Amino acid sequence: MCGITGAYAFTEKGKDFFRKLDAAVETLKLRGPDAHGTFVHGNVALGHTRLAILDTSAAAAQPFHDPSGRYTIVFNGEIFNFRELKDELADVAFATTSDTEVLLHLYIRYGDAMLSRLNGFFAFAIHDRDTDSLFLARDRMGIKPLLIYQDGDVLLFGSEMKALMAFGIPKEIDHTSQFLYHQFNYTPFPHTIFKGVKEMEPGSWLKVESRKSKIVHRKPFWTLPTPSSPKTSLSYEAAQQKLIDLMRLSVQRRMVSDVPLGSFLSGGIDSSVIATLAAEQTDKLRTFSIGYADEPHFDETKYAEAVAKRIGSEHTVFRLKNDDLFSNLRAVLDYIDRPFADSSCLPVYILCKETRKHVTVALSGDGADELFSGYNKHAAEFRARSGGGANVAIAALRPLWHLLPSSRNSKWGNTVRQLRKFSDGLNLSPADRYWSWASFLPESEVAELMGDDIFVPEEYLLRKKTLTEEVRGTHGMDEMLYADLHQVLRNDMLTKVDLMSMANSLEVRVPFLDHEVVEFACSLPEHFKINGKMRKRIVQDAFRPMLPPELYQRPKQGFEVPLLKWFRTELRDTIHKDLLSPIFLREQGIFSADKVGLILSRLDSNDPEDSATHVWNLVVFQYWWKRYFVGRGTF
Repeated sequence: MCGITGAYAFTEKGKDFFRKLDAAVETLKLRGPDAHGTFVHGNVALGHTRLAILDTSAAAAQPFHDPSGRYTIVFNGEIFNFRELKDELADVAFATTSDTEVLLHLYIRYGDAMLSRLNGFFAFAIHDRDTDSLFLARDRMGIKPLLIYQDGDVLLFGSEMKALMAFGIPKEIDHTSQFLYHQFNYTPFPHTIFKGVKEMEPGSWLKVESRKSKIVHRKPFWTLPTPSSPKTSLSYEAAQQKLIDLMRLSVQRRMVSDVPLGSFLSGGIDSSVIATLAAEQTDKLRTFSIGYADEPHFDETKYAEAVAKRIGSEHTVFRLKNDDLFSNLRAVLDYIDRPFADSSCLPVYILCKETRKHVTVALSGDGADELFSGYNKHAAEFRARSGGGANVAIAALRPLWHLLPSSRNSKWGNTVRQLRKFSDGLNLSPADRYWSWASFLPESEVAELMGDDIFVPEEYLLRKKTLTEEVRGTHGMDEMLYADLHQVLRNDMLTKVDLMSMANSLEVRVPFLDHEVVEFACSLPEHFKINGKMRKRIVQDAFRPMLPPELYQRPKQGFEVPLLKWFRTELRDTIHKDLLSPIFLREQGIFSADKVGLILSRLDSNDPEDSATHVWNLVVFQYWWKRYFVGRGTF
């Protein structure tokens, strides 16, 4: 795992950016604390920071060159089948035991055709000295980030936005992206908060050459199966066994490491599956989980400990108090280099921070919910599509749900919140319902928040249509899962894990997102994944014999960061007198001070609704804005 950055100059003026290469590399030092290096030749400048995982010797440091010196690579990620691929290159005299060297020689021999043979997660750049060309590629699911900025003089790339900002890109806010951020807590791919910066398409490559002074090729090498793709003819029982076999192989591939490796173990089904399969591959697996000392209702450590006991892992529990969450708040906000307001960043950051004290690589259960229907909204969508008397009754009581107090901070309040959202969505089209249920703040409220003068509705509607184009109501639940894989997984879950793990120099591997597992999951009929009684049905049934029975005898739990409490106490002055003060808002000129005031007033009311989530969204944006536009943070 590493950080990569670089530049390709189309003109002599574009080479001015090369002078800032060292500064860009410096921003990525936590992604790769073990070594760093740069390379400049002709029209290309490359930078790299290294977190040494495979072949930790200096011989495998990057930028890495082939023996002739013609080709140079910077690479972020891991190729899990590199040993098998290396066997195919028997005539090559390898100087290291790294996957980087294998990757480079595969490109030299096969060009872009080698991408379809890779099993792993990656973002890399290869320079060809003879043609002075640059080749960039990103893994199928977009697990490893790759941001690109281009104008007439230069193409810049980097693992994080802060690297591009170090090059001095124009920081012009894309207000449509900002509008969507306030709805979803993230900016949907491929757009970013800055107009000139895009995320590279997962499962694709591009190539630039000086002779053409432009991108000469941009091509996908893999695409996610659509909801209309063919379904398997396997029986449910045979599909369970195939899932076990694929997951066992995926975990086995991801155990390759020359440094200590462990597994997250939350006590849920997904991480328990990963830890159980990993324990088959090693004599003593290290497992790690978080407990919530101040929130016993959300504490799942007893389930994690039951799994650890069953598989014989060396288990470590980090027992957190709310003060621990608060004390890490600034570190999280300081690392985030573009607005991203998933508050679960906090516990993920702490889990990664504590885990890194013991291992350098951790396996995770991320991705299963999006692939196999694991979220509450999936159950709600299944119910909405199934119809029935209960839906009629809930819809009829819609006025009542809007009269009752709602909040994420109590069981009853959260139930009312869910009933409000469900009843509101029943009369919407599948696409509009998906958009509504994925949103934290309705379009109308965001429009009031930002004002008409900076919002472009035509661009917003175009992006909305693109993001929901497969949600048509004709291919069942697969439509929602497809949208989630593109939107929630890519923009939220993977971004969160990448940022928080890299902030702590920890590599996190995600076996559920092996492309063979993904393709198989997309081939399963809907009823294999969800029915009226069970979500992630095939995952639960396939691994039931391997897991403790108590994991199946409890509801799915989710921890809520105590935002409302903080906003009413420790962070009250910071919010009201600094980040969201009327004076600052009017000076800044981005938000309606009156609308922000209305949102803040809900915090202290008996019906706070989702106001804490909305305020957190604004706090993250304002902290980021002050840090990167004013030059100072806060708190």
